Amino acid sequence: MKQKPPVAKNTKYIALTWLMIWTPFIIIFLLVSLIAREFFGDLPSVEELQNPKSNLATVIYSADAKVLGKYYNENRVNVSYKDLDSDLAKALIATEDARFYEHSGVDIKALFRAASGAVTGGSKGGGSTITQQLAKMMFPREKLSKTQLLTRKIKEWIIAARLEKNYTKEEIMTMYLNKFDFLNLAVGIKSAAKIYFNKSCDSLEVQEAAMLIGMAKNPSLFNPVNPKRAEATKGRRNVVLAQMLKYGYINQTQFDSLKVKPLGLVFRPEDHNDGPAPYFREYLRENFLKSWCETHINPETKKPYNIYRDGLRIYTTIDSRMQQYAEEAVQEYMTELQKVFDKECKTKRNAPFAWNVKKEEIAAIMRSGMKRSDRYRLLRSNGMSPEDIEKNFHVPVNMTVYTLRGDVDTTLTPWDSIRYYKSFLQTGFVAIEPQTGYVKAWVGGINHKHFKYDHVKVGRRQVGSTFKPFVYAMAIQEGYSPCYQIPNVRTCIPDGLGKEWCPDNAAGEEKFENKNVTLRFALANSINYVSAALMKRFGPTAVVNLARRMGITAPMEAVPSICLGTPDISVYEMVAANATFANKGTYVQPTFVTRIEDKNGKVLEEFIPTTDEVFSEEKAYVMVQLMRGVCDIGTGSRLRFRFNLRNQIAGKTGTTQNNSDGWFIGYTPDLAAGLWVGGEDRSVHFNTTDQGQGASMALPIWAKFYNKVYADKTLKVSKGDFERPKTLGEIELDCSKYELDAIKDMPIEESLFDGGF
Repeated sequence: MKQKPPVAKNTKYIALTWLMIWTPFIIIFLLVSLIAREFFGDLPSVEELQNPKSNLATVIYSADAKVLGKYYNENRVNVSYKDLDSDLAKALIATEDARFYEHSGVDIKALFRAASGAVTGGSKGGGSTITQQLAKMMFPREKLSKTQLLTRKIKEWIIAARLEKNYTKEEIMTMYLNKFDFLNLAVGIKSAAKIYFNKSCDSLEVQEAAMLIGMAKNPSLFNPVNPKRAEATKGRRNVVLAQMLKYGYINQTQFDSLKVKPLGLVFRPEDHNDGPAPYFREYLRENFLKSWCETHINPETKKPYNIYRDGLRIYTTIDSRMQQYAEEAVQEYMTELQKVFDKECKTKRNAPFAWNVKKEEIAAIMRSGMKRSDRYRLLRSNGMSPEDIEKNFHVPVNMTVYTLRGDVDTTLTPWDSIRYYKSFLQTGFVAIEPQTGYVKAWVGGINHKHFKYDHVKVGRRQVGSTFKPFVYAMAIQEGYSPCYQIPNVRTCIPDGLGKEWCPDNAAGEEKFENKNVTLRFALANSINYVSAALMKRFGPTAVVNLARRMGITAPMEAVPSICLGTPDISVYEMVAANATFANKGTYVQPTFVTRIEDKNGKVLEEFIPTTDEVFSEEKAYVMVQLMRGVCDIGTGSRLRFRFNLRNQIAGKTGTTQNNSDGWFIGYTPDLAAGLWVGGEDRSVHFNTTDQGQGASMALPIWAKFYNKVYADKTLKVSKGDFERPKTLGEIELDCSKYELDAIKDMPIEESLFDGGF
């Protein structure tokens, strides 16, 4: 029988061998072709690749270009390639993709090397390029089967190739660093540099850049703030440095020096309670941006803008330096004042409540505080009855409480913690530029973490004698001079209900009663009789109408008693109203946002304040001279002898009944500021007017703030005089010759009482 030639048999084996070799490639080619034609599901469109979706934080900027804070779901703020430290790019390429500039998204050579390593059981590096890793981050994998995982991997190859087609290498690298989650609320390289090293991402040192790039392998494993992972993180950083040495980005000397350095963390996790102006930022978020977003549509999403995802840029009027000085002034003096109050509370039987507050009233205050607490709302939402909740509030629990020395862990009943927190005096401070209405500083309380309530714009408190300038302004409007003399006698005003309202002077004013006093002296020493007399002449309706034109929107009943400051008004509105006098009679609506931009820098809206000329320039100047008397000879004169502020200042102190509220509002030619100080509840206050008056509680913070502002020459806040109008006429402003001899010769300290309710 004739045998087949061996050549044919060899040919068969050769064909089979070639088939086995080429079949995987043919299958992969077909698979790639089918996936590219979206046979196994959609691929991202060119538009999606060119406009990748990512959650971007909204950033709040100060007027001097400092970041005040952010709003975010992911704490991500994109940067461009030019903003990156060059060592970041070098470390990333050396560690993750040495042939980054040589491939087009998929590195075939690296794939074969990785496959060879997998077959032989040795590690020869990963096959994923930076572009592939970016594709994976941009279009995350779900839980997939092995077959789905293969198709998904091929999809990522295709996406990587398309990314390379649509973006430059530098853009791809920047997108990767912007997208990566570095943990601890640090999404993207800008947040990571700030949170881990308190630096911008263009000023990192080599070893710092290496640490951040090292985290890319596994941020949970190489988490630098986890004490158990610190050494592993340092080791990973040194691996990155070794790769940089291998590819010539650093030399041996640098490597030997850098590898022994500590991590050098300056870890500052971002928290909305931390950072400058937390009360302002919360008001901006909840009360301004929330409503703005509801009425403005994002053209990309076709939905209202989202401050947590759309990367808005909010440019505010806050000056970071003034904000810092305001916060320092509040912290310094409120700490001092609280110590005095705590000492007084040790002698009170109902501390922190006043001695004359009844037990039933205290119980009602405490229950009201309980019902306003987060704990109460949570328990109520879980179905617990009010009776059981109150029992729960009397069970001791572990908690962290605020103290003047910082947070302290302790054990208290929630009920006792409410009483404890009510013992702290609160404050609200704001500074406004009169000519523009720009809010320059905003301090809404003593500690935002523990006391969320904003006492600048949200809170309203009884204003006391700080309302009196509105009454006196009526007289100035009608042509009265600050030197106009008026009898300091008891005045009664019909209340329209068949009765008369007859206010008393405050303690200390008796020696000036039944004498003629100038308007300047009467306002300087807050004499109630004179305020009542002016109210009787001009009527409460006229005073209310004037206050409305000066921006007061709070409820005000047109009754005679408003001349002593019975309305509850915010610090924000009171300071803006007084700024009208400094701005030559023109009220400027306070403004705290100048413009809003989208993530690409396109201006979405600019904000211009409205104005109203309430007084002529001449009348406003006269009013300024009238209010200067408060700081020169009256209740605010400790600005001179205690705080050494010698420049022209106009202002007004205020104290309410029982010393529940202390106020001071003052202004210079180019800056107005004011504040309130008091307890959360009106029944929490100092026993005596000596400590509880506005000149003692509020004025020192104002003075500390201004001294800090004046010391900073970069702010250029003037110590100059108020500009005198050229057409002032014959209005007399020098009242010294009309003052009583006893008053003129009196030591300045003796005039320091703050009358009125």
